[in-house]
Amino acid sequence: MQFIDIGVNLTNKRFNDDMDAVIQRAHAVGVTHQIITGTSPKESEQAFELTTKYPGLYSTVGCHPHDAKDFQPNDLARLRQLLSNDRVVAVGECGLDFNRNFSPQETQIDVFQQQLKLACELQKPLFIHERDAGDTMLEFLEHYSDQLPPVVIHCFTGSRESLEQYIAMGLYIGITGWICDERRGQGLAQMVDTIPNDRLMLETDAPYLTPRDLTREQKKQLQGNRNEPCLLPHVAQKVAQCRRQPLKELAADCYNNTVRFFNLSLKTY
Repeated sequence: MQFIDIGVNLTNKRFNDDMDAVIQRAHAVGVTHQIITGTSPKESEQAFELTTKYPGLYSTVGCHPHDAKDFQPNDLARLRQLLSNDRVVAVGECGLDFNRNFSPQETQIDVFQQQLKLACELQKPLFIHERDAGDTMLEFLEHYSDQLPPVVIHCFTGSRESLEQYIAMGLYIGITGWICDERRGQGLAQMVDTIPNDRLMLETDAPYLTPRDLTREQKKQLQGNRNEPCLLPHVAQKVAQCRRQPLKELAADCYNNTVRFFNLSLKTY
């Protein structure tokens, strides 16, 4: 089995000291490729730089809603330039987060709409963050529905109603180790089987969202409870269990969906 992690924050400083080892550990368990998330113009440039050093890496470029308040007039041009590179495969992480509101909602909406228009213009996939903003997000996606490129809702944690609406619109759904959380992930575990086989993708969102159901031995091997892409097969196992689907079949579906969604030049299964 091979896996592709569609959301890894390798630009995070927690990976500064052992990047090679992190990537090797992932390879050892079948995570052959990773897509590094760009969450700001600066980190998007850093993410792209990583793709030039490691052949199994791709990146996205965007501005997270938390960072929307810092988005400058020339930053969209910076993102556009990065998107001309073959290793840059999506616009994002962009979107709306009305849960924490680290940036004013009006600013989030403005910056998201700029990136949404850019993705529509270039027909690059959209890698979207949405938390407690489902209605507003759906309004924007429906408004641009005749122009939308492929869209994935990254780290989906929303309601069954939101999930059904996203699926009805043809969106892809990214599932993280949130589903392994016995406190917060029960709802997701109970509805993940409603996602069509051809709309599901897997991610760790490392170094965040370390699966809570790891064994004591697995936890001992982590650096300060840091999540890593090598834990993606663990997430896949939980997803397969919740969907009552053979792991090998789930892994092949998610791998092929990812290759298709991001238009990667990789062999499918």
